[in-house]
Amino acid sequence: KCDLTGWWKNDLGSMMNVSAVNKDGSFSGEYHTAVSSAQNPIEPSPLVGSQHLDEGGQCTFGFTVNWTFSDSTAVFVGQCFAKDGGEEVLQTSWLLREKVDSLPSDWKATR
Repeated sequence: KCDLTGWWKNDLGSMMNVSAVNKDGSFSGEYHTAVSSAQNPIEPSPLVGSQHLDEGGQCTFGFTVNWTFSDSTAVFVGQCFAKDGGEEVLQTSWLLREKVDSLPSDWKATR
């Protein structure tokens, strides 16, 4: 059974810490990214999310990160998998929205 609570590290060295998941599935924490195109120094950023609680334990979840050091926001969606041997793995996809100065620049704002 997967438990999102605790520290997680991705292949690029970014880390997140998820606080305890509430009985309604909501959680919060901090994201420590190792990669950024922002010109400001990287800082830990708050995250808030929700987990689908199910009997099987391989839950789906989503969370938003409000980057404190840039004018951007990211959303992540994913699923937790328990591998043989008990190792837990998160598989995620993400979208990043950067601030742009005008509507005609909107096309380049989302990655």
